[in-house]
Amino acid sequence: MADSKEIMATGRRKCAIAVVKLVKGKGRIFVNGKKLADYIGNMPSVEMMIYRPLVLTENQEKYDVRAKVIGGGIVAQASAIRHGISRALLKSNEEYKNVLKAEGLLTRDARVKERKKYGRKRARKRFQFSKR
Repeated sequence: MADSKEIMATGRRKCAIAVVKLVKGKGRIFVNGKKLADYIGNMPSVEMMIYRPLVLTENQEKYDVRAKVIGGGIVAQASAIRHGISRALLKSNEEYKNVLKAEGLLTRDARVKERKKYGRKRARKRFQFSKR
């Protein structure tokens, strides 16, 4: 499978879904047709989060990443891209499994927003109580 032209994988986080394609290249990342820095703006921590699986497997200059993301906010989208990159790297080479799994990059983060309950302001917050 490592000989194929592009490796595709899907990553998810909260409401964000990312379809990631790994292509042989120079280490550039494109999100929804834009360069990564243009898409996320001035957020170096989010940028580092996306590069993490590539750095751990020492593939930052071997692959170009093309991601199409929908839903969620910027950080949830970045986490979805990271999850997709990790799964695509695993498809390209099974030897990366121990490294990626130890960092928790193959696990889908299942935490989502809790629904609002009736009789409450939000999911858990209550209205102010008045004795008199």
